Amino acid sequence: MDVVNSRTILHPRDPEGSLRFYRDVLGLAISREFPGGTVFFLGQGFLEISGRGEHGPSPDQVLWMQVRDLRAEFDRLAELGVTVEAEPARQPWGLDEAWIVDPDGTRIVLVEVPADHPIRADQRPR
Repeated sequence: MDVVNSRTILHPRDPEGSLRFYRDVLGLAISREFPGGTVFFLGQGFLEISGRGEHGPSPDQVLWMQVRDLRAEFDRLAELGVTVEAEPARQPWGLDEAWIVDPDGTRIVLVEVPADHPIRADQRPR
């Protein structure tokens, strides 16, 4: 398979509320808009909010968003009243994570990769 692009698609129960959350609260940049939907830039991928869902998100599905300054983003979002599941903390696998929830119940993990984490280093033999 030769994948040339990808995106995650959410069909929220409250499309307008989700649009406001991702655009105005999280501050994601818009890639494109079309009747009934909006596509946001999401790092190296895309997030589409379109249509209307009936069942809500599965607790087994999570959006993973790496940020540059976890504490600053978390504090800003908490100040705006975003629902918090977990405060920023260093995890056993070495990443700093905080958990929030969008208005539809989609769980979002905000991640900061510490400077000394192996993800940041070239692991190839020299």
